[in-house]
Amino acid sequence: MPDPNNSNRDPVPPIERNEDLPRGGAAATQSAAVPVAQPRNFPLGVVFLGPNGLRAGWRLSLFLFIAASLYLLLAGLIQHFAPRPQGGAGTTPAGMLFDEGLPFLAAWLSAAVMARLEKRSLADYALPGRSAFGRGFWQGVVWGFVALTLLLLMIRAAHDFDFGAAALSGTSLLSYAAIWAIAFLGVGFCEEFLFRGYALYTLTTGMGFWPSAVLLSALFGAMHLGNAGESRVGVLMAGLIGLFFCFTVRRTGSLWFAIGLHAMWDYSESFIYSVPDSGAMVKGHLLNSSFHGPDWITGGSVGPEGSWLVFVIIAAMFVVFDRLHRDVRFPLPESSQSSVFSSQASVVVVRSQL
Repeated sequence: MPDPNNSNRDPVPPIERNEDLPRGGAAATQSAAVPVAQPRNFPLGVVFLGPNGLRAGWRLSLFLFIAASLYLLLAGLIQHFAPRPQGGAGTTPAGMLFDEGLPFLAAWLSAAVMARLEKRSLADYALPGRSAFGRGFWQGVVWGFVALTLLLLMIRAAHDFDFGAAALSGTSLLSYAAIWAIAFLGVGFCEEFLFRGYALYTLTTGMGFWPSAVLLSALFGAMHLGNAGESRVGVLMAGLIGLFFCFTVRRTGSLWFAIGLHAMWDYSESFIYSVPDSGAMVKGHLLNSSFHGPDWITGGSVGPEGSWLVFVIIAAMFVVFDRLHRDVRFPLPESSQSSVFSSQASVVVVRSQL
């Protein structure tokens, strides 16, 4: 007879055995019921994307492509409406402004585009606007003048250099002093931002600071091979001074010190002391100086940058700057994760590994 106490209970359906499930108890049944995700590989994702999003090499390539396109566009427009001044970058202020200012403008605009895409600012690329022509810049100006002057005094102490008499006076002196200052400021902006701005920041996110600094400094030195009268010592010096410029960015967090030093070094070399700069002499200079002595001391056709004594100056700058600036300020730690490439593309990387 049916139990009256169970009259209100629903009948329990019999357990159906699924012959497709493996035997072995509840654990085996549960493991079989949950499908196991199989790893999938996306070769293109590995090539283009890394842990922080779009890889540094591709971002740098995009930057260079935009910069080159803008340069060609701007150069074409200027050539159409205002033909390029006669004379190369090493002979006239107008020629230097054209040859140095235009690449900087293209690079700066390209960096502004990349900053928008990456949701960063130019300060992340070591060119903060709030520090423009501030204390760091003027400290660099002082360093550039003192370093070049000490180098020439060392050569003079070896009786191989004479400062000579003044070559300019009056309004000619003032006008050439001003226009050459602007021209060499363009050199500082162009070469520093190209080699120690966006490129240094982006490569640092991919391969670390010092490998990036060494690579870019080597390229900076190699660029001087195209200069008239250049030597292997001059190329090595350019690479080492480029590494020092990277070091100043590392410790100050910006390019302003390096821009000031670079501009003033060249200005002192070419206009004030009127010595060869990588083999080039400028029109309109302050002094009629002269070298006389062995090339290893004077630098020969290269100028003081080709002297072996320049390595003493560079070593001293490394040591003194290291003592004055102890903290690492570049790159900004929080900036490496703020990129739209990083925040979105890294999700793709994570998903592709599931």
